[in-house]
Amino acid sequence: MRISVEQRRARLGVRQGLARRLDDPQAAAESVVALHATDPATVYLSAGARLTDPGVEVVERALYDERTLVRMTGMRRTLFVVPSDLVPVVQWSSAAAIAAKERRTLSKALLESGFDAAWVAGVETSVVEALGSAGEASGAQLGGLVGGLREQIVYGRGKSYETTQSVGMRLLYLMAMEGTLVRQGRPTGTWISGAHGWALSGDIPALEVREAQAELVRRWLAAFGPGTEADIKWWTGWTLGDVRKALAAVGAVEVALDEGVGYVLADDVDLVEPEPWAALLPALDPTPMGWQARDWYLPAEHRADLFDRTGNIGPTVWWNGRVVGGWATRESGEITWELLEDVGSDARTAIEAEAARLSSWLGTTKITPRFRTPLEHKLST
Repeated sequence: MRISVEQRRARLGVRQGLARRLDDPQAAAESVVALHATDPATVYLSAGARLTDPGVEVVERALYDERTLVRMTGMRRTLFVVPSDLVPVVQWSSAAAIAAKERRTLSKALLESGFDAAWVAGVETSVVEALGSAGEASGAQLGGLVGGLREQIVYGRGKSYETTQSVGMRLLYLMAMEGTLVRQGRPTGTWISGAHGWALSGDIPALEVREAQAELVRRWLAAFGPGTEADIKWWTGWTLGDVRKALAAVGAVEVALDEGVGYVLADDVDLVEPEPWAALLPALDPTPMGWQARDWYLPAEHRADLFDRTGNIGPTVWWNGRVVGGWATRESGEITWELLEDVGSDARTAIEAEAARLSSWLGTTKITPRFRTPLEHKLST
């Protein structure tokens, strides 16, 4: 079976809540497996682009009251917001292996700075006890409660990136990667702030690594398929061997793509026919970051305007499954956008409606992506 570029674009819109919107933030996250959270604003903007009734409050309720969404480090050492039922899958398929490597690196840095394993274990115990009593605390508050977190270490000794940091700067994030802590508190600033409080994560159900990897690939194929082995390898950060074992475990079937051999779930071969759609997606949105090979939805000639120097994508304008421009907010919060190609009057009308829809709940909030791109920078000024 061959799946055309046009059909891939159609699937993208339907599966990922862009052509057919969704009712709640958990469904929005599930539609792309997980929401990117490196930039705090992205979580709200990505959810909002996929919701029938977008807004800050509905996402905050899912994150902080209902806890149907959880912030955690996952694939490629990236910070995500994931549906709560996916936490064990991400933990045992990806985060645990990353944490084991980070534990070795941090232990070496601590020992070189005069802090042995027994001392570190004592600090970790104190952090757990402090949060058990306080319930939730910022990094600064924890530093006041656990003095060891304020001690200084040299990280990357002898390397070009050598730096001096507090123990807490590394240890708290490691404890989160290992599943002991979670950054689930409301930010001390506004909703676009990244200053979230720490709390104990509670027990994360144990999964066998292969089981967890198979489930993660199953969800990726349901949301992003078809995709190639290279796409899945890039998105997960796993070895090619891990990817192939997971594809075999879920019974993925081969399809022909322009890039070569792709994979879909065995029961996912029907054609998709969405209505025309437009979307304004934020920087680092899961959709443009979902595949390694992007030419079928993001023309190569647009990349210099839409990516920063390290490969982070900025805010994008979409028409029927294809990136056609970019957008930004000015100091007043006004949304401004620019097309990078001629898409016709119907598309312009639909994009204008999407910009108005976004503005209706964003209000006067100025969004400055953590990673600035040329077009976003130009439009914002």
